[in-house]
Amino acid sequence: MGSSSGNTLKSLSNRCLLRLSSDTHSLFHGKTFNEASLTTQRRGFYSFSSPNKLASCKGSLPLRSFSTSSSSSKVGFLGWYLAKLESNPIITKSVTTSLIFAAADFTSQMITSASSYDSIRTLRMAGYGLLLLGPSQHLWFNLLSKALPKRDMLTTFKKMFLGQAVFGPLVTTVFFSYNAALQGENAEEIAARLKRDLLPTLISGAMFWPTCDFVTYKFVPVHLQPLMNSSCSYIWTIYLTYMASLNKVSIE
Repeated sequence: MGSSSGNTLKSLSNRCLLRLSSDTHSLFHGKTFNEASLTTQRRGFYSFSSPNKLASCKGSLPLRSFSTSSSSSKVGFLGWYLAKLESNPIITKSVTTSLIFAAADFTSQMITSASSYDSIRTLRMAGYGLLLLGPSQHLWFNLLSKALPKRDMLTTFKKMFLGQAVFGPLVTTVFFSYNAALQGENAEEIAARLKRDLLPTLISGAMFWPTCDFVTYKFVPVHLQPLMNSSCSYIWTIYLTYMASLNKVSIE
């Protein structure tokens, strides 16, 4: 009796599945299912309904949820910024450097200046970051990554040495000359300022920059190295803008 009931239930189940499959297929394709297609449907259905498959399906839900939240987290400011770095690298790095220099000069004035806030000075610093340092950082870090592509310790120290011996003195000289010229100093006065301020600034930089350079060259991807360098520059620029704001050298 139990066997007969089981066969009847199985027969009814087959007919229902056949009817449902036939109606669905007819709705989309204008055709009906045959018994072979029903067998395929049933195999897929029973396969999916097995405990192992269900457990696998349930186990995959957190992964899908994690993937969704991970993707959505990239849609914010960081995702937008990284996209800009890829599509417009020089402009993005230049604007970033400009904003960091402006913020550093503002901080420097709040700390060291006894007089009122000098917005023109901040504009000079922002202009230097936008027009000179931002593009030069992009070119310098890309040049080093091509000339010295490895990230081992020896290569990292080579990059640090080149930064201190070549890039650092060059951009510092341009920085002091740029600011002095915009303040109305002539060539002789600019030369005297460099003679007075350049060497002490480079000595101070040699105590500050090696740690930042090591982290930058060893661990940071090339397209983010200017951002890392400019972030370190925030602290350094507070000192640098103070040096640049010193009175010009009197020439007798």
